[in-house]
Amino acid sequence: MAAVSTNIKIDPVLKQESQELFESFGLSLSAAINMFLRQSVREQAIPFRVGNPLPNIETIRAIEEARNGIGLSRGFTSVSELMEDLDADD
Repeated sequence: MAAVSTNIKIDPVLKQESQELFESFGLSLSAAINMFLRQSVREQAIPFRVGNPLPNIETIRAIEEARNGIGLSRGFTSVSELMEDLDADD
């Protein structure tokens, strides 16, 4: 199938950095974009996570503390047991 041209607007610095990156992989910018588009069509989705950036330092610490069992309450086997604990005078 014959290729067609498409014009897109790209920040010049981003274009340069992207070209350098893809060239280090042995790819042209055009080939890399075609790879992205083919994978998008194959998966019927954007082929990478789109969302908020990585968690901030506070969230990272909280995750680490939870993994290490720091600051966690004890476990409960029923809702009534949880409610008794919540209602108890400490």
